[in-house]
Amino acid sequence: MPDLRALALGAGAWAGALLVLLLPGWVALAVVVLVASAAVLGVARRLVTPGWLGPTAALVAVAGVATLQQTLVATSPLAALAEEGAVVSLRLEIASDVRVVAGRFGDLQVAQASVSRVEGRGSAWSLDAPVVVMADADWPRPPLGTSLETAARLVPADGDVAALVRPTGEPRVVAEPDVWWDAAAAVRRSVRAAVEGRDADARELVPALVVGDDGGLDPALADDFRTTGLTHLLAVSGTNLTLVVGSVLVLGRWLGVRGRWLHALAAVGIVGFVMTARAEPSVVRAAAMGTVALVGMGANGRSRGARALGVAVLGLLLVWPRLAVTPGFALSVLATAGILLLAPPWRDALMRWTPRWVAEAVSVPLAAQVACTPVVAALSGQVSLVAVGANLLAAPAVAPATVLGLAGGLLGLLWAPLGVLVAAPAAWSAAWIIAVARRGADVPTAAVDWGTGPVPLAALTALCVAAVLVAPRLLGRPASAMACTGLLVVVMLVRPPIPGWPPRGWVLAVCDVGQGDGLVLRAGDHDAVVVDAGPEPAPMDACLDRLEVTSVPLLVLTHFHADHVGGVAGVVDGRRVGTIEATGLLDPAAGVLSVEDAVGRGPALSAYGATRVVGDVTLQVVWPRPDGSGTDPSESAPNNASVVLVAEVSGVRILLTGDVEPSAQAALARELPELRVDVLKVPHHGSRHQDLDWLASLGARLALVSVGEGNDYGHPAPDLLAALTAAGARTWRTDLSGDLVVVEREGGVGVVARG
Repeated sequence: MPDLRALALGAGAWAGALLVLLLPGWVALAVVVLVASAAVLGVARRLVTPGWLGPTAALVAVAGVATLQQTLVATSPLAALAEEGAVVSLRLEIASDVRVVAGRFGDLQVAQASVSRVEGRGSAWSLDAPVVVMADADWPRPPLGTSLETAARLVPADGDVAALVRPTGEPRVVAEPDVWWDAAAAVRRSVRAAVEGRDADARELVPALVVGDDGGLDPALADDFRTTGLTHLLAVSGTNLTLVVGSVLVLGRWLGVRGRWLHALAAVGIVGFVMTARAEPSVVRAAAMGTVALVGMGANGRSRGARALGVAVLGLLLVWPRLAVTPGFALSVLATAGILLLAPPWRDALMRWTPRWVAEAVSVPLAAQVACTPVVAALSGQVSLVAVGANLLAAPAVAPATVLGLAGGLLGLLWAPLGVLVAAPAAWSAAWIIAVARRGADVPTAAVDWGTGPVPLAALTALCVAAVLVAPRLLGRPASAMACTGLLVVVMLVRPPIPGWPPRGWVLAVCDVGQGDGLVLRAGDHDAVVVDAGPEPAPMDACLDRLEVTSVPLLVLTHFHADHVGGVAGVVDGRRVGTIEATGLLDPAAGVLSVEDAVGRGPALSAYGATRVVGDVTLQVVWPRPDGSGTDPSESAPNNASVVLVAEVSGVRILLTGDVEPSAQAALARELPELRVDVLKVPHHGSRHQDLDWLASLGARLALVSVGEGNDYGHPAPDLLAALTAAGARTWRTDLSGDLVVVEREGGVGVVARG
């Protein structure tokens, strides 16, 4: 039987961190004092056993550490200077790899760092404070472990960092990375070099499997991994460490290492893995869970593993209390707990009628999936139906891909051709995992949509608890186990209809793709003209699935910003796609390349002034001008180069405006003074930069805003919404109502909102 006392310690520590991080300070303090007092009083009066004191002490200890860390960050001189927007001189050490992210005005470099000295406002401080560095794309990219000095503007930051650092000058390197960081970087480079000549996806997946280096992975493939429940393979997880350190121990035994020296070898392997994968909190968390898994594989593994899990949770939260609110921590702990506590009895039930290897292969991913399902649904809004099967199929390839990929990288440091030879089977194994992810994601009902509100999640949690209770009985009987499996297969292969969706008489759908545009014009029973594809493939693909669109005779990309073209792979996935057209301004280049990668060809130019009929859709391109004139150079050129379309479907006139800004809108007002429409797709997600007179003059009855929930741009602007309302338009927003579908019935036009 598992030792639940240690698990109670971990649960108490987790509760203590959550109290401080999620509740106001005085409320958290009151709850901690109340819980501690109740435990002490209960033990004193013999109402509860003394065993309650352990979890209570863990709760109080972690709550105290979390409070102390929050206080240190909030009272740091950096935080005070950031509130003033001060320009200071900093000495800092880069504490993570630099990531490139898309910013509002171009790419940005982002990295974690630790500040040791700051000078500003006539004073200087020596300190140790965590910050986030956010630099422009042309700023030098310092490697992990570099110490440097730079001038920077400080900006207030949320979370567990004291400030956001925006460098304003060239940095001066004070100290190069220590030798262990150089060695770790060399191993990472060698792993990539060992698979450089392989298939594009395989050569990106192998580094992801070995050390969590997934920076170059195709976003569409990453989405398939999410759909099939294989995302844990793309990040540093306990599985990585278990495989790497396990292989080191096997090699050590083969070489004659025994006893305490074997434990020392395991410790060296763990430290080496953490350094190579980067000693960040998420990596240390993964290493801790992997160590727990190794303990669970030994003698009396279930009990010892449970004790190790509780101690690991307590130790991690004492060092980094903020892990308690990170999804990765929750998923790691729950998956490990599921494997330790649920998998053994489920395996024993299956062993009544299946071989042991089959029982173990099924019970482990099933237990992990059931334990993690509520958290995964809260994050993605979906429940994967293919996750267990996909993990079963991928599992045989994970070990060779990980172990041989690392071995190839290490041997490649000695002799590059040997590394390439050893890593070849790793690339083949990665190709198999990729095939499983892609085929699994193509299953008609690979995942079902599930709400992220409290009621749906509570219902799902209750279902998971019920599954835990009845699973041993169902799995122990061949008839019930095969019946459940058959039912699941039928549900996966036959896509269930969504009642009442798509609505009768629909002409336009504005897909809820987050902060971006994804528009669908109905061209036939299962045909549609798609205008833009949102920032990610999954939401666009799911929206088209819900609309039962199987053919896209025309795809128009208004411009190449990521929030309009990032989801193109979701449009082409499993559908017939005909002509692809776009604006003539091929900027930004990254957006153009992403489209070419997704569809295998470059888009054609949308012809200005052209009118065409595509099924039930009549389209006219009314912007941009071929000569590129008529706009303000101070505005965004890609936005003002957006393709603007006037569409008509079933007698409903629709204006699709891309992201055109005020000068382009004014030019359209001059060129099309008599333009009147029934439906307006509001430009640029409802930005405040609009020609309000022109928008009001269109006479639209419906104004649709495609905008992301909780976006930090302030979209849609209140002044814009007020002007549209004053002009007689009814405004609908995807952040509030989900998918918006315009319907035409008996000469009237209205909106059906899925959310």
